[in-house]
Amino acid sequence: MASDGGSEVFPLAEFPAASREDWAKLVTAALKGAPFDKLISRTYDDLTIEPLYGRDPNAVPIAGRAPGVPWQVLARVDHPDSAAANAEARHEITDGATGLSVVFAGARGSYSHGIEASADALARVFENIDASALTVELDVGWNNDVARRLGECRTISAARQLRFGLDPIGTMASAGGSALPWAETAPSFAAAAVDLKRRGFAGPLAVADARPVHDAGGSEAQELAFAIAAATAYLRALETAGLGLDEARATIFFRLAVDADQFLSIAKLRALRLLWARVEEACGLAPKPVFVSATTAWRMLTQRDPWVNLLRATVAVFSAGLGGADSVTVLPFTAALGLPDRFARRLARNTQLVLLEEANLAKVADPAAGTGAMGYLTGQLCRAAWALFQEIEAAGGAGAALEKGLIQQKVAAVRSAREAAVATRRDPLTGTSEFPHLSELPVAVLDVPVPKPAPVQGKITFPPLPRIRLAEPYERLRDASDRALAATGQRPRVFLATLGRPVDFTARATFAKNFFEAGGIEATPAGAFASLEDMVSAFRTSGAALACLCSSDKLYETGAADTARALSAGGTRHIYLAGRGGRLESALKEAGVADFIYSGCDALAALAQAHRVLGLA
Repeated sequence: MASDGGSEVFPLAEFPAASREDWAKLVTAALKGAPFDKLISRTYDDLTIEPLYGRDPNAVPIAGRAPGVPWQVLARVDHPDSAAANAEARHEITDGATGLSVVFAGARGSYSHGIEASADALARVFENIDASALTVELDVGWNNDVARRLGECRTISAARQLRFGLDPIGTMASAGGSALPWAETAPSFAAAAVDLKRRGFAGPLAVADARPVHDAGGSEAQELAFAIAAATAYLRALETAGLGLDEARATIFFRLAVDADQFLSIAKLRALRLLWARVEEACGLAPKPVFVSATTAWRMLTQRDPWVNLLRATVAVFSAGLGGADSVTVLPFTAALGLPDRFARRLARNTQLVLLEEANLAKVADPAAGTGAMGYLTGQLCRAAWALFQEIEAAGGAGAALEKGLIQQKVAAVRSAREAAVATRRDPLTGTSEFPHLSELPVAVLDVPVPKPAPVQGKITFPPLPRIRLAEPYERLRDASDRALAATGQRPRVFLATLGRPVDFTARATFAKNFFEAGGIEATPAGAFASLEDMVSAFRTSGAALACLCSSDKLYETGAADTARALSAGGTRHIYLAGRGGRLESALKEAGVADFIYSGCDALAALAQAHRVLGLA
């Protein structure tokens, strides 16, 4: 490039290419002797993620959504009142949605709300709607009678594309039971699909839905293995019912959850296509691009500071778009609080439209192709998921593996590890476990009764795959704080006993404030004290029952013990110290420090213990 002043031109070719070794030297210098492995992280499938990857010059795009074609922008239709659902559906279509995700009560994706599973209710939802220009995806789960009844609704048969969404295996996984074992359910499922085909529904009709695993806290490889195993079971059932393999595979589509981990979400979508292509090849079929529907994740939603859900959803939609999803549905940011209103639905819809029309995310087919990181992650996920898929197949397939508890056991192990990471804040939840806002204003949701879930009616039962949100343990603590505020006019408080100057205590006082307020315990403003007597006097007038010492390690050595003794004498019920005790721990405990809080400690356990000290329910 030449400057405006006419300086010499320096072609890029004159700069030597930086090798991996050159980068490694810079990294080693920045680490100042720390091992390079410090920068390597691991997923919940124990897959490694390195800090640096080279370009893959031999990569080819994974066949999926047609190049340059936008994904289908689906809007959720889940209001239990059919007239209201119809009004919302018409509004969504007018304002940019290209399709509707019709969610029925009791389906996996209903999250406590949905329309009645009947042809009459479905017809009312589509009154005055021209379905011929729309894509319609039904989230219905599985019920043989429901499939038959919905098949009688001619209103939706005119849809440009209709995906019926029959999913008996996903329904079994969510309910923890079934009227019949899968071996006896499979013929009914296949008969229902064949009957829908006879009625003129082209499909796809059955969905292999990985959300039961994702909602239960499972890993990416577990989601993929479950979805591939369910699709394989459906393929077998349809072939047994008389469909050719080519026709049978066209009857199936996939549904995946995408979350705020953009790299794993992109890799997961790419891996799914490769895995299903491998199944097709094993069946003697030439692989064809399969339809993949993506939905933003339930488990990442929070009730507290729900505005952050908008950011999470944006990352998830970004990941779905770059990962090649054919359709995307966004859970509105208030979904964890109740039935979303029109404002929340508009933001959900516009999240997609902005990324499509302003960021142009759909213009490039498989933009991750060639990137070393995404190629490596995709390959690792394929290998891990295929190994688990083979294990499920060896157990008799997806249905039998659920009945034996194999899948649930594996998901439970990952869920436990994930919950531990949330408890220690290794997996932070912005607005909930990190940077909480105790004075946040409430957001609006619709006042619609939440029906009680129907009990499982079946001849066989087994452990279900539960539906969780990772923020729930912190939200329960915040709820207890809200009840105390309503009853007394004041939140439970912790006094920040700051030692020294602001430069000495600000970092740990800020940490302690965020730490305690994640549990709904309000922290007093941090400030310097002229003397120990002034600090004790401030504590007595603060209304706090707890105290937390905040300062540098150097000042802890000289002043923490005396401060703890003075606060104990001043009436403190429980004293914490921000930081590790180290060699001072015994002396500090003897002086009255009961607990130590620090990055990586079990925050949930510490906050729950603080609630017990305060007598909160």
